[in-house]
Amino acid sequence: MVRIEPSWKEALAGEFEHPYFKKLAAFVRGEYLAEKVFPPPKYIFHAFDLCPYDAVKVILLGQDPYHGAGQAHGLCFSVTERVVVPPSLANIYKEIVSDIGGNAPRDGNLEGLARQGVLLLNATLTVRAHEAGSHQGRGWEDFTDAVIKKLSDEKEHLVFLLWGNYAKKKNALIDSEKHLVLPAAHPSPLSAHNGFFGCRHFSQTNAYLTNHGKTPIRWL
Repeated sequence: MVRIEPSWKEALAGEFEHPYFKKLAAFVRGEYLAEKVFPPPKYIFHAFDLCPYDAVKVILLGQDPYHGAGQAHGLCFSVTERVVVPPSLANIYKEIVSDIGGNAPRDGNLEGLARQGVLLLNATLTVRAHEAGSHQGRGWEDFTDAVIKKLSDEKEHLVFLLWGNYAKKKNALIDSEKHLVLPAAHPSPLSAHNGFFGCRHFSQTNAYLTNHGKTPIRWL
């Protein structure tokens, strides 16, 4: 039994019956029993629980959950309040302030964005402690690719934020005739100066949403 927000449970019912997902679920259950795995089980589908299917306006794609203690809580780039803001998120805040003004938050909890319709989706939803990428290639990517394609196919005028080469590859799943796709460099300190800083994705997103009769996002 997958515990996920009801509208997503209905929208993704077919995925949960696929053999790949049943194999994935068995693997994940075994990992939580045998290893230290993040995020805590109740937060695996936190991005979906805070942003119901019909509320999605923006999709921000990450790759892997944070693998340090107390960091990951099911939203890409987001951390719990008691954790220092990670470097990539600090750069995201810098770009928001540069783009639309305001003051950067003191913590890295992005639940407020999720509740406004920003689906903060990692490609892989679980990870072993201190082992980045340890749950890649087990089926999560099949599931999250299906989420992206379903949103693209069934909705109109969404904004997809694709930061970094991994996220940019997901462009193949998205109908850019119906949606706004905004690619950029990853906000990591290693690459932010190669095209993330100055991308102005936050003002572009809000202009697009406003032009299509949707409420803009309060980014800060």
